[in-house]
Amino acid sequence: MRVLAALSGGVDSSVAASLLADEGHDVVGVTMKLWGGDSDTGCCSVADVEDARRSASQLGIDHHVFNFGDEFDRFVVDPYVADHAAGRTPNPCIECNRHLKFDVLLRRAELLGFDAVATGHHARTVMQPDGTRRVARGADAAKDQSYVLYPLTAAELDRVVFPIGEMTKAEVRAVADRRGLRTAAKPDSQDVCFITRTAGRAAFLRDRIDLHEGRVLDVDGVQVGRTDAVELVTIGQRRGLGLAGGDDRRFAIDVDVPGATVTVGPPERLLTDQVRLRDMVWAASPVVGSLRAQCSAHGEAWDATIDAAAGSGAVVRWSAPRRRVAPGQSVVLYDGPTVVGGGLAV
Repeated sequence: MRVLAALSGGVDSSVAASLLADEGHDVVGVTMKLWGGDSDTGCCSVADVEDARRSASQLGIDHHVFNFGDEFDRFVVDPYVADHAAGRTPNPCIECNRHLKFDVLLRRAELLGFDAVATGHHARTVMQPDGTRRVARGADAAKDQSYVLYPLTAAELDRVVFPIGEMTKAEVRAVADRRGLRTAAKPDSQDVCFITRTAGRAAFLRDRIDLHEGRVLDVDGVQVGRTDAVELVTIGQRRGLGLAGGDDRRFAIDVDVPGATVTVGPPERLLTDQVRLRDMVWAASPVVGSLRAQCSAHGEAWDATIDAAAGSGAVVRWSAPRRRVAPGQSVVLYDGPTVVGGGLAV
């Protein structure tokens, strides 16, 4: 099989390519150049591209760099900025997977005659009785990345492989160490690649949109603080709201960007029995009934009942009150270890 291996410069993608080469596949490495601005985190820095190139050299495979900067701006950066301007909390890593890795890159691979694209995600694909594939949780529960892969449907999964999905992180590093890969001890990236540690999110957004000071009100409408930028506040946030110290814990329970106000309240005001979703992506046909729902990349999945609404919406009803999901965040639905769908919180 001729495989285009996406090399991010990290240990996972390096080992994924290594395993495929060991199996006798015709493997070519590629690094996507996505962000043209400053970067000192994630997989967009110059150092990461160089690590990917050297890993490919160690593996004895060709390596190319594809410049997808315009697509990255259009599908990831611009929506990230627009979401903040509207008071939503985006997840750019999911949008990068949705539009770049498993759309733009897949189409480029097909044009170049590759049979599949491989990535270093900690996830698996499982075959259904009808012969279609689904995303499923990786073997390492602590590193599982199935949450950020929920937009993939059977059409994409027919051309995607996750070589390390059955491995733990420790096993991945052990393989890299045995092979002498320079990425063997490289720390995992946890940050948004286009937000630098030195400047931060506020500076990035301030260069692109106007950020507005806002009043912080309690549930009775009394002003109790101020925030430098209401666009940077997310539901559930506690710090950075200019609140006076005290024993009472207060969290952001509402963000009103047009009104330049944030409302805070006690933690119980964050609890809800349901969350409405938009822009649903189903692995196959819409599913209703009892499932489990996960609201963050490393969060726990909770028992829920799914009501599929008309069009692209759905309602997740919790078996017990749960903390509200910030608008714009993804909620991913599971049947056991298998992803059945997901959407964005309203």
